[in-house]
Amino acid sequence: MHDKRSAGFWFLATFFALFVLFMYGPMLVIVILSFQGPEGGLTFPLRGVSLHWFYKLAEGLGVVDIGAALRRSLGLGLTVMAITVVFSVLAGLAFRKKLAGGNTLFFIVVASLIMPSIIVSLGIGLEFRLLDTGLKKALEAFGMTGVLEGYGTSLGLFTSALGAHLTWTLPFGLLIMFAIFNRFDRAYEEAARDLGATPWQGFRHVVLPLIAPAVVGVGMFGFTLSWDEIARTSQAIGDVNTLPLELQGLTTTVTTPSIYALGTVTTLVSFIVMGLALAASRWLNRARKS
Repeated sequence: MHDKRSAGFWFLATFFALFVLFMYGPMLVIVILSFQGPEGGLTFPLRGVSLHWFYKLAEGLGVVDIGAALRRSLGLGLTVMAITVVFSVLAGLAFRKKLAGGNTLFFIVVASLIMPSIIVSLGIGLEFRLLDTGLKKALEAFGMTGVLEGYGTSLGLFTSALGAHLTWTLPFGLLIMFAIFNRFDRAYEEAARDLGATPWQGFRHVVLPLIAPAVVGVGMFGFTLSWDEIARTSQAIGDVNTLPLELQGLTTTVTTPSIYALGTVTTLVSFIVMGLALAASRWLNRARKS
């Protein structure tokens, strides 16, 4: 009970504390500076404590519509989350059996993780620009001049940007589901079949409740990875911007703590999503045990 800690313990504890400070210190600094008083600046020391810059943020930052960018990011993040969950679960189920070319397919999916994000974004942007060229030529060939005049570009939030985000989120979701199904006990499914359950009933009433916490985790990964993605979005977004892109642009024009207030709000959204995911996972674990 009263044994002294070794010197190695204190060294490792200090190293770990410094590592945590290095990881989360910048975020903590941003949060603190966002509560500057009306006369506050972008650096320490604090000049008063208030919510002044959050009110300024609500009024808008120049020509940038923060509310619209926030809604776009939320919509895209939720869409990416839903697609990532569905495809990850389906892929996990499919890879439980031996598939012809399954290893090749797996490496193709995971390859996007090792590609530089900006290269992926450039490639997707180029692909959709080529698609625009082909569509315009086809419309012109069929004499659909009215449609051609109103046609802008296929680059957009729920086309090219969605695809760019999925190249980032799907590999993570797939790896998580592989880990879950590799240790999944198939005896539960066999028991359900012995009791007369159809494959769909077995999945709905047996498999899905058991993997539900992992599914929630995949959804959380999908949303949070999409929520703060910049590099893969930059060349594939079209004529609108997500909130992270707007935030990146504002760092060169906004010289007040409003930029810190925006960073605090976006961080808060991420923590809310993670909190909801953890609460849902805990609830599902309790329901499964009961």
